[in-house]
Amino acid sequence: MNTVDLNCDLGESFGTYRIGNDAEILDYVTSVNVACGFHAGDPTVMRKTVQLALEKDVKIGAHPGLQDLIGFGRRNINISPQEAYDIVVYQIGALNGFLQSEGGNMQHVKPHGALYNMAAKNKELSLAIAEAVYKINPELILFGLSGSELIRAGQTIGLQTASEVFADRTYQQDGSLTSRMKAHAMIENDDDAVAQVIRMVKEGKVLSQQGTDVTLKADTICIHGDGAHALTFAHHVKKSLEISEITVKSISK
Repeated sequence: MNTVDLNCDLGESFGTYRIGNDAEILDYVTSVNVACGFHAGDPTVMRKTVQLALEKDVKIGAHPGLQDLIGFGRRNINISPQEAYDIVVYQIGALNGFLQSEGGNMQHVKPHGALYNMAAKNKELSLAIAEAVYKINPELILFGLSGSELIRAGQTIGLQTASEVFADRTYQQDGSLTSRMKAHAMIENDDDAVAQVIRMVKEGKVLSQQGTDVTLKADTICIHGDGAHALTFAHHVKKSLEISEITVKSISK
């Protein structure tokens, strides 16, 4: 029987601004990626998010991003590998402080947004990120885009990796995600998204926008918790996976 982790980005509110359905989405996912203050989140939001996830017994990971609150970490910034190492160490440390204070443990690290996509193709950047994770704790799991440089970097450094696929994003023929700046980057129809997810898990393939199949590995599926119908979609995805005899469970170490 196939098994897969279901993850979601969380803790992306900031000050009085509220983003996402953090408390409710925890009923459907098995791991969460908590924003660490650079692209979103703040100390209070981080603490509350950690508490919510621990209450629901959902695995917690750090979600470090570029220092770009206005752009939500989705704009490319030409940082060096050393800068990438430093900001990842800094953000993991911040979240780890809240986890330790609440009696929890960190399971994984998943870069956010532009940092994630840059590292997917840039070998030096991905190695710097993987090294930062390894030096903090070699037992942490590195989440990265399936087939990417980030996954290869984690394996090279000696980390356990989890190949990630996306429920509601379209793919290019090189295995990368379609840029949000382009048309048809998102899959709007829930049934189409679910069909894509099930095929990725069971067959290890996804149809690119160019009409060719891309081979990939699906250890964990990302769903977004901030859309208008996020909770309905999360329920639909999880139920459909179970009906298709795919067990939803957190990544095993």
